[in-house]
Amino acid sequence: MTGTPRLSFTDRYLTVWILAAMAAGLGLGRLVPGLGDALAAVTVAEVSLPIALGLLVMMYPVLAKVRYDRLHTVTRDRRLLLTSLALNWILGPALMFALAWTFLPDLPEYRTGLIIVGLARCIAMVIVWNDLAGGHREAAAVLVALNSLFQVIAFSALAWFYLSALPGLLGLERTGLDISFGEIARGVIIFLGIPLAAGYLTRRIGERARGRTWYETTLLPRLGPLALHGLLFTIVILFALQGEAITSRPLDVARIAVPLLLYFALMWTGSMLLGRAIGLDHPRTTALAFTAAGNNFELAIAVAIATFGASSGQALAGVVGPLIEVPVLIGLVHVARYARRWFTTEKVPAHV
Repeated sequence: MTGTPRLSFTDRYLTVWILAAMAAGLGLGRLVPGLGDALAAVTVAEVSLPIALGLLVMMYPVLAKVRYDRLHTVTRDRRLLLTSLALNWILGPALMFALAWTFLPDLPEYRTGLIIVGLARCIAMVIVWNDLAGGHREAAAVLVALNSLFQVIAFSALAWFYLSALPGLLGLERTGLDISFGEIARGVIIFLGIPLAAGYLTRRIGERARGRTWYETTLLPRLGPLALHGLLFTIVILFALQGEAITSRPLDVARIAVPLLLYFALMWTGSMLLGRAIGLDHPRTTALAFTAAGNNFELAIAVAIATFGASSGQALAGVVGPLIEVPVLIGLVHVARYARRWFTTEKVPAHV
């Protein structure tokens, strides 16, 4: 199978559905008094329970599509793994630190919030964007798992370095952050471990019971729409939580948005160019680019709220993250599909 696969009607207009979900969430948060407080009243790993449920529903169908018997072909690819680690844990945080201090030197709360966003590497929505863009599913799953492992190990140390140690060395203002190894590990286990285990067991049990053909042609098409439903539900709830804060401070949101736009554009474009330069094919380069450009906004918002409070500028900066990331990355889905023509020597994998 060669050529660029066509998007379904639903996926082709996904930008419209996402923008509508964002608008609905912002409208609800603004028009319904106390809605944000009600949604935030019950949490899982410091994340609102409705958002947690939406994320789990969103990730499960995509992880059920992964061919787990092919993961070894990704784990042997040192170019991909080492490049991903360098982009996510060296370049990404450093770039966000530089952009935050360049564009928000007079707004320490927003600046700190952006730096936290840069430290929280992707584990959730990026799996959906990669799938829509025709990226390598198994590569995305491995890279997300790798990022999650490093997130547990490195987040606290990097937060200390970029918020306290490095500013001190440069003569800049320092900020403290109180987040434990256990809290980060718990979030990773819930938001990656549960849907990953569910996806793996669904494929293993389904293929054993009815065979791979039935699983690929009958069950997966039934599970597929759940990802979109979970995505849209998550976006509505996410923006409803902070609808009033976002709509009441448009100038602040605009100032936060500028470095975020530059960050996503530079990380994604640079990753695509780097992947092509080191000889990766289009599906693996796409997985590399989306996992490098995406961020774990759930963790960033949870850390900001737990440390600085729900009404803090740090929390607002965390919420503006997906406000910018969601439409930008869905736009880059179309760019990634168009960019396939510059990877002319490959064969399009049958699973796309």
